[in-house]
Amino acid sequence: MTTPVVGIDIGGTKTAAALVDRAGRVLERREAPTPARAGPEAVLGVAARLATDLLGATTGPVGVGTAGTVDPATGGIRYATDSLPGWTGTPVADALAARLGREVRVTNDVNAAALGESWAGAGRDRAHVLLVAVGTGLGGALVRDGRVEAGARGAAGEVGHLPAPGAEQLRCGCGRYGHLEALASGSGLAAAYAIETGTHLTGRTVAERAATGDGVARLVVERAGAVLGATLAGLVALLDPDAVLVTGGAASSLLPAASVSYSAELASGWADVPLLPATLGADAVLVGAARLAIDTPERTDR
Repeated sequence: MTTPVVGIDIGGTKTAAALVDRAGRVLERREAPTPARAGPEAVLGVAARLATDLLGATTGPVGVGTAGTVDPATGGIRYATDSLPGWTGTPVADALAARLGREVRVTNDVNAAALGESWAGAGRDRAHVLLVAVGTGLGGALVRDGRVEAGARGAAGEVGHLPAPGAEQLRCGCGRYGHLEALASGSGLAAAYAIETGTHLTGRTVAERAATGDGVARLVVERAGAVLGATLAGLVALLDPDAVLVTGGAASSLLPAASVSYSAELASGWADVPLLPATLGADAVLVGAARLAIDTPERTDR
């Protein structure tokens, strides 16, 4: 088949749909705010409306990358944070299939980004890719031979919950203290800066201040980047990928320090495994969702 496919990206603030060709190129795109506070039905309605605008040029399944932990067997949400209230338990695959009249295949948004980057981005032509998404929080995914390694609960690759030195006073999004996400993420930068100065800023503003010479902000960013890089070097020894990719809104600010510590900590047997910035940007989840639609075998329990 050479017809394009539709990928959907459901996030806490925006929802997008795209028509993607078989080379991983976005041909058309639709986007709207996610009505998160209105509940799951409203969120699904927006996703279906955006996708419907693009379905006429396609056949076959639709792919979805969504916030939350996805049950790989059912396409439902096992767990989600308050960025999408009530999202936990939502049968996304079945609910969207009923609205669209197509089979729908669903994965976590970071998994989808990893698929997209492996197919058409910085991980192209690499069989095994570890992707880490550094945004408000911190997520990860591992793709081997074009397939996401989902784990027993659909949550493999959650690097944000690894213990991290220097994060002992910082609270992770999961509610515990001392995790990597609590340090090396947008929320982590904001929390660390507040502890150092008593001033509450966004993670983005902390990164901007670091770039313009704020000494405390620079310390916070460099410390977070150094811990991130060292942790990724350890994960390379554990997971043995061909490359590590970093994406997300806070990635560019953390990568310089992360690259230094990554190189310093990387064991010699993996010295050829690069740490690279991802290249697809906001399209990564959409492209990966489209790839999911193309590749995943049909469910047999319908």
